[in-house]
Amino acid sequence: MTVNRKGTSTKVASLAADTLFKPGSSKTARMLAGSALSQSRTDRQTGAKMEDLASKVLRSDRYSEDTKTLAGSVLSQSNKKR
Repeated sequence: MTVNRKGTSTKVASLAADTLFKPGSSKTARMLAGSALSQSRTDRQTGAKMEDLASKVLRSDRYSEDTKTLAGSVLSQSNKKR
């Protein structure tokens, strides 16, 4: 299996943590934030379901720039073969 060695940057990890603690954050934003944080300082890769969600967020006009930043980070850490 080809491994993607990219990880979550400290800036995105901070945004993810803020998103998780912010009461008004959407379920989608929280899911992406959790995924981004779980890949911080590890070799974990994004799963297929999270790749799909992140892709949909990036193509939509409904989501905030912060949510799209999280989606981009999650998507960049996906399995290279998918």
